[in-house]
Amino acid sequence: MAGSQSAFEQILRRFQRPVLSFILRMTGDPALAEDLAQETFVKAFRSLAAFDSSRRLSSWLFRIAHNTTVDALRRRKTPTFALDSDEAPIDPPAPATADPVERRALSQALQAALARLRPDQRAAVVLRYEDGLGFEEIGRVLGMPAATARSHVHRARKELARLMTEAGWTPE
Repeated sequence: MAGSQSAFEQILRRFQRPVLSFILRMTGDPALAEDLAQETFVKAFRSLAAFDSSRRLSSWLFRIAHNTTVDALRRRKTPTFALDSDEAPIDPPAPATADPVERRALSQALQAALARLRPDQRAAVVLRYEDGLGFEEIGRVLGMPAATARSHVHRARKELARLMTEAGWTPE
């Protein structure tokens, strides 16, 4: 047991921030994201013995995080992102602009656009660009074929571009 606890502490140190960031992007609520991240790691610890070591650990953890978050959002039946929130997400994407006011406005516009995506598309695009997962891994995390994951990312990008243009942001 001590060995598995030590191994799990290493897993927690390595993946705590990426899992929290992923959940925060899905919910937009920092307090809820922290609760769900903790729940994710508790579930992972309880089922550590069942982990298939031929698979990637990150995919397994993100799958648990995704399912935990979707279940919680279904139970709450609330919007997945508070559009009037002043809190920035963890590790927001770094916009090209150097002006901090404009960078903050762009980050808020992007968060608002992400919030308007379908949850499966939002999860796919966050896993792809925030966490750097490939389509095979995204498919495993979200429980879909890689081709469907690729399609979700493609559609999410198109929708994000439309929403950002609608909000007054144009590509450079």
